[in-house]
Amino acid sequence: MIGRARAAISTVALTLLLTAAALAFQPPAGQSEFVPAKDLPPTESIPAAPLLVAAYAFIWVAAIFYLWTIWRRLNKVETEMRALARKTPQR
Repeated sequence: MIGRARAAISTVALTLLLTAAALAFQPPAGQSEFVPAKDLPPTESIPAAPLLVAAYAFIWVAAIFYLWTIWRRLNKVETEMRALARKTPQR
């Protein structure tokens, strides 16, 4: 009974905390008029090409590593099957 009460109280507290946090982070007010992009102040920007190359490189390395681990496990299973075939009598 006490465990259920603690769970209910903690659930309510967490819900209230998350609701308060969501209300605290309201989006900024919209602009009242159109501003051309050339008149905007420069902002920080990261070029997309290095990130794209890094993402593709990571995926290729992960795929090659995964295939290498499968190849090693298959070789181990084949070795065990050959050893088992040698131990069992032929019919």
